[in-house]
Amino acid sequence: QVQVVESGGDLVQPGGSLRLSCAAAGIFFSIYTMGWYRQAPGKQRELVATITTGGSTNYADSVKGRFTISRDNVKNTLYLQMSGLKPEDTAIYYCKADTTVGGYRTYWGQGTQVTVSS
Repeated sequence: QVQVVESGGDLVQPGGSLRLSCAAAGIFFSIYTMGWYRQAPGKQRELVATITTGGSTNYADSVKGRFTISRDNVKNTLYLQMSGLKPEDTAIYYCKADTTVGGYRTYWGQGTQVTVSS
């Protein structure tokens, strides 16, 4: 059974830092491109950052220089280190796993809430 589970969301003050984790089970983690997405109330889900199987990263302009995506293929875990948090970063953050190896498959987690407020 495939499981993709985010954790680490919290209430944090503007300018603060937070690290999100996404633990994957039931998949061969290293062949998946992994990504973080977020959805704020009343808005569409948007890409935050992605990391390929080879470690190449891509970031939304709004988070460049503040967020860092990384992965640990031994622990089957994806991370998002967030710093310089702003109120507009408030959203539910979702983890996504994608692969085309052996056919296209994609898996989403259930999300973790990040609230940036004083």
